[in-house]
Amino acid sequence: MNRVYIQLGSNLGDREGYLKQSQVMLIDEIGLIIKKSSIYESSPWGVENQGSFLNQVLLLETDVKPFDLLDIILNIEKEMGRVRIEKWGERIIDIDILFYNDEIIETNNLCIPHPYISKRRFVLSPLDEIAKNYIHPILQKTINKLLLECLDEEKVSVYEL
Repeated sequence: MNRVYIQLGSNLGDREGYLKQSQVMLIDEIGLIIKKSSIYESSPWGVENQGSFLNQVLLLETDVKPFDLLDIILNIEKEMGRVRIEKWGERIIDIDILFYNDEIIETNNLCIPHPYISKRRFVLSPLDEIAKNYIHPILQKTINKLLLECLDEEKVSVYEL
């Protein structure tokens, strides 16, 4: 069984509802959610002048292989109504594969670990909550150490439901 860390994000419409809906679809198509972080709210990263994001990190167990996993995730985003207009722009849902076991995959279509993990506080904060001692397979540092060293100054806080 493979262990996959996935990050969810939404900054349009019913943000909380979209996170929940994506979790149901992930369970149906990928596998069991073993752990999930709290929901965090963060200011937009990369493109300003858009609403704040809700983010959450999940740990799933799955039999799905990495490239099939990417296809399923892209299909879930599409089914939920995601339209890709601007890189790092507004979105109903964003689903990113952070880690797949300890594998390192670098292709044009898929990079695991996700290349921006260490630069994004909105990913590191929820990831630290559920996997602080997980060692990044390329950087060879724990998630907690990466969070402590992160230079991202964007505000990230636990979302009050």
